[in-house]
Amino acid sequence: MSTITTKDGTLIYYKDWGKGPVVTFSHGWPLSSDAWDGQMLFLAQKGFRVVAHDRRGHGRSSQAWSGNDMDGYADDLAAVIEALDLKDATLVGHSTGGGEVARYIGRHGTKRVAKAVLVAAVPPIMLKTAANPEGLPMEVFDKLRDGITRDRSQFYKDLARPFYGANRSGAEVSQGTLDQFWLWSMQAGLKNAYESIKAFSETDFTGDLKKFDVPTLVMHGEDDQIVPVKDSARKSARLIKGAKDIYYPGAPHGLTATHQDQVNADLLAFLRS
Repeated sequence: MSTITTKDGTLIYYKDWGKGPVVTFSHGWPLSSDAWDGQMLFLAQKGFRVVAHDRRGHGRSSQAWSGNDMDGYADDLAAVIEALDLKDATLVGHSTGGGEVARYIGRHGTKRVAKAVLVAAVPPIMLKTAANPEGLPMEVFDKLRDGITRDRSQFYKDLARPFYGANRSGAEVSQGTLDQFWLWSMQAGLKNAYESIKAFSETDFTGDLKKFDVPTLVMHGEDDQIVPVKDSARKSARLIKGAKDIYYPGAPHGLTATHQDQVNADLLAFLRS
């Protein structure tokens, strides 16, 4: 397998396809880089070099005991970028991966970055606080923690439906799409998935977003039941100077699968702009 070893000894798996301008992909919780295959194959066939890694504790990366927070995730992304000596890269992040991209720019700057894309991403902050009264209450995230510790297999099967909007009237989501969500989720270590909930829900990315100084695209489904659009993309687009934003009517959190052709076309147009 293609892996790098981080400073704390964690093995990070990555895939590196194609040749051309570089695009990196950071996946959502609790999935793996395979969740990006529909975008990666498309862009590699269009003349781009596409790189995606499995977050520590997820997919084929090792299940590290520590570092399961946004600083650790951002530093792992930096380690992959530096090990492969990637330059002028466009960083793309979905959901938790969008937080990873934001924290990478906040911690490591944009010397290796040409553009950024946040897809159904968690920034600025998901949790309801005094400063973010529109956020989701802690009980929502406590239920996630309870669900994965009691019966994570069934929990992930149940979560797949709202993730892809399969619980909406008239939705056409294949059983295969739901099954692959379960498969990818079951590859994540329990401790890693558990600690990642705190990372994606409680991290405040406001300061990171204000450090963006590259062209940025914000993409989000208007019917996202996992990361509500009003408290995420619409706020992030205002915090990032000059950001372009695209909203997809009726699209769910997993829009990279349910609206793959549309997302791919918009990604390609932004990369070529």
